[in-house]
Amino acid sequence: MVPTTVPKTKETTASVRCTQKYPVGSPASSKASPLPSFQRFLTKVIQMNQLHTPKASRNQEAERLSFIRSVSPAALTRRLRGGGRPTSAAAGEGAPCTFSSVPAVKKTALLLTCATLLSLSATGPAFADDKPGGKKDDQPKPPARMSTVGGARLGQPGTQVDLGKGAPVLPKDLSARSWLVSDAESGEVLAAHNAHWRLAPASTLKMLFADTVLPKFPKTQKHKVALTDMEGIGAGSSLVGIKENETYSVHDLWLGVFLRSGNDAVHVLSAMNGGVRQTVKDMQKHAEELQALDTRVVTPDGYDEKGQVSSAYDLTLFARSGLQKKDFREYCATATAQFPGKTVKVKKGKDKGKTKRESFGIQNTNRLLTGDLGLEPYKGIAGVKNGSTTNAGNTFTGVAERDGKVLLVTVMNPSSGESHAVYKETARLLDWGFAAHGKVKPVGELVPPKGASTGAGKGAPGGSDSRNVAHASGEQSSGMGVALGIAAGVLALVAGGLFLLNRRWPLPDLVRRRRG
Repeated sequence: MVPTTVPKTKETTASVRCTQKYPVGSPASSKASPLPSFQRFLTKVIQMNQLHTPKASRNQEAERLSFIRSVSPAALTRRLRGGGRPTSAAAGEGAPCTFSSVPAVKKTALLLTCATLLSLSATGPAFADDKPGGKKDDQPKPPARMSTVGGARLGQPGTQVDLGKGAPVLPKDLSARSWLVSDAESGEVLAAHNAHWRLAPASTLKMLFADTVLPKFPKTQKHKVALTDMEGIGAGSSLVGIKENETYSVHDLWLGVFLRSGNDAVHVLSAMNGGVRQTVKDMQKHAEELQALDTRVVTPDGYDEKGQVSSAYDLTLFARSGLQKKDFREYCATATAQFPGKTVKVKKGKDKGKTKRESFGIQNTNRLLTGDLGLEPYKGIAGVKNGSTTNAGNTFTGVAERDGKVLLVTVMNPSSGESHAVYKETARLLDWGFAAHGKVKPVGELVPPKGASTGAGKGAPGGSDSRNVAHASGEQSSGMGVALGIAAGVLALVAGGLFLLNRRWPLPDLVRRRRG
C-alpha cells in the first residue's frame, strides 16, 4: 500500500488530493468495485493524517497503485523487469481534483467533503482494465469470437477441456487470463482457456525473435558493438549489460537474450540483422509462416508498445518451433553462465599496464528452471521463456518432460496476487497435464507451419508439385515425367518424415546436463 501523505505547514494547513476517473453517477460507474466505506475512510484520515487508497491492483513494475499519478520524476524512470514501460497512471485516468491549502479549522470539513465524494462514487472504477492484478470482476473479458486456428473449440471463450474416465479435474486455483496445455510432440491441445485471446506478450515474444534470427548467424561470429546498435531501447528495459566498443560472440548475445531477457542483446542482434525495423518485418513474416495469426509484432524484444499482441496459442507455436533447433534448446535450458564484461587495464602485478576482459555471472530469470525463494525448480523443466511488463503482467511458456511425455504450457497474466503466480499456475497445469495425458480428448491441435506437414498431400512440402508433375507425366510419351513425379513424391515423404523426426527433442539429455 502506498499512502499519500497529507502534509502540514507551519500554519497547520492541509492539502488534500483525490483522483476520480468518472463523475458521480456516470454510466461507466456501475461496473466497478466499491471503495472503502465513509466511516473507515474518515477514521483513517483523521487518526493517521493520511489518505489511504483502497486495496487495488498495482502497477507491478513501478510498484505503486495503478490509479495514483506519480509526482516523482524518479518513479517514471525506475527500472522495470522484462522491458516494461513505466506508466503514470491507469489507462484513461481522469484529471485530478485538487483542493487548495486551507486553515486547520476547516480540515475536518474538507476531509469530510472529499470522503463523501469518494464514498458516493463507490461504483466508480478503481482499477485499469489493461493492468495486471485486481479483483476478478475487474478483469477485461475475452472476445466472444476469436481465431479458430487449431480447432473451433479454441476460438471459444472460457475453459475448454473434455475429461475422460479417470482424468483429474483441472486445478481450481488458476487466475490467468489465458492459458494452454499441449503435447509438444503430437501437437494435441489437452486443455485451454481463452487460447486465442490477443494480449500483450512481454518478453515471451523473444521466443519468436530467437526462432527468426538465431539461424542467421553462427554462434562463433564476433561483433563489435556500436552505440547505434542499442538505440531505441525502451526506458526501464531489462538488460544483460552490453557495453559499446566491446566485442561479443553471437553465443554471448544469445545467452544475454535467454538468461537475462536482455533487450540490449536483442537490439544488438537486430542491428546485425539489418536493424529493428527489418527484424520486426522478419518476425511478422515468420509468425505468419507458423500460422501464428494472433500476433502483431511492433518491437523485437516484447517491450510494451501499442498494438503489440500475441496469444497463448501463438506463444506455444513459437516455443514448439524454436525447440526443434538445437541451439535454441540449449540456450533456454541453461541455468547459469559467465558473460563478458568490460575491458580494463591491469593496475597491479606482472601484467600491469596490459588489458584484460572481465566477466560476470548471469542466471536464467525462468524461476521454474532456477528456483527462487518459496519456489522450487520444476522436475523435468527444460525452458522456455518468461516475461513481465506493465501491460502484459507476467507471462510464461514452459516445456517439461516426464515419463516420456513432453508438455508445453503457456500462461498469460495471472491476477491472483500470489507470489510467483505465473510459475505456480504453470506448474499446476503441467502436473495436471502429465496426470491427464491419455485420459482426455484433445480440444484442438497445434498446427504445423505452412511449409511443413506430417505427410504428403495438401500443405505437405512438395505436395502440390508432385501432383502436377505426376499429372504431366501421363500426357508425355517420355519417361522423364514419370521419373520426376516419383522423385517429387519421395521428396515429399522424406520431408514429412523429417518433420516428424525433428519434433522429437532430446529434452531429457538437456535436463541431465543442466543438473550435472
